[in-house]
Amino acid sequence: MMKIWLSLLIAILSFKNISAQSAKIDPEKLLEYYENQRYEDAAKYLQSIYNENTKDIKALSQIAYCNLMAGKLPEAEKSYLKINSLQPNNLSALFSLTSINSRRGNASKAKSYLHQIIQLDSLNFSAYKQLAAYEDVPDAKLKFLKKANTLKTADPDVAYDLSMVYRELKEYQQAYDILKTAISADPENFTLQQAQLPLANQLGKYQEVIETGEKLLKINADVNVMNDTGQAYFYVKDYQKCINLYKVLEDLGIQNEGTLYYMALSYRELKDYDKAAIYAQKTIDEAISDHTPLYYAALAGIYEAKSRYSDALAAYKRGLSFGQSNMICYRLGLLYDLNLKQPKNAVVYYQLYLKNKPDQEREKEQIIYARERMTALAQTK
Repeated sequence: MMKIWLSLLIAILSFKNISAQSAKIDPEKLLEYYENQRYEDAAKYLQSIYNENTKDIKALSQIAYCNLMAGKLPEAEKSYLKINSLQPNNLSALFSLTSINSRRGNASKAKSYLHQIIQLDSLNFSAYKQLAAYEDVPDAKLKFLKKANTLKTADPDVAYDLSMVYRELKEYQQAYDILKTAISADPENFTLQQAQLPLANQLGKYQEVIETGEKLLKINADVNVMNDTGQAYFYVKDYQKCINLYKVLEDLGIQNEGTLYYMALSYRELKDYDKAAIYAQKTIDEAISDHTPLYYAALAGIYEAKSRYSDALAAYKRGLSFGQSNMICYRLGLLYDLNLKQPKNAVVYYQLYLKNKPDQEREKEQIIYARERMTALAQTK
């Protein structure tokens, strides 16, 4: 609204200084049109004063502006194109032409005008910001957002969009840092704080997630905030708070496989195996996904803790039916070896585990153990 009135004030002052022809303009009449947002009438009034061949930049700008505000895009474009031909590289006209083509859905033309603006002004923040919005390719989007963010690190929209691109690329620290800078400039921006929570979880900043999450939840019981905060509770081993928070989501009917999974694990850690089994099954029922083998492994682990080995065996094998899993092969080897006392089957699954090339660094101990047990079991034949 302030921009509109500023434009109005400039318009009125400009017309008072436009030459003898401007004497025909009634400033009060024009002001009334603006005040009542009768932009189409204002455009017609100005066009009645200035003929269609006028080369007066100020007059053309006001006629174009009025038509733009009235939604008469072809007429507005005609005036802005004329301005650009009379005064090449007019940034204001180029931005207006960008806006017109954006509203028409002509992304190609809009981007063309924005590139012209950048050629004229390589530090134009608005042009980079708008160009980023047109890009679907991550690398191109990242390029424009990084430039815009460099020019204005505190801009919340750019910071948010840039952090989302980094998050997609799994560059969590960079995404986190971008948001941290913008948040420091606007500590009450809850949207940015909320966007930072999953990144903080990825970086292991669990206490920070809890503190921020609890503060945000006092303002609004947002589902995503509850989800992120619940995960943080789990990782700091506050299992009951994790359960309490996710139970709220379940009672509202907005649980998901992730929240149910963490509830199952939390109950398991609290040694409430009956509820752990219930929620492991709920997790499986909620969604069959790429994580399904993991969920069956969780259920099988709960059955093992309750010494229900046949149920554990069935759950592990059910998990394998949804996809190969090194972890399940290893766990099956242990189950057959240590609990079911079936050395031949144990060797089969230890071999499968090693055949699937487990991570040499992360699973070093499991690899060594599987090899040692295979050797030991072979000697018992």
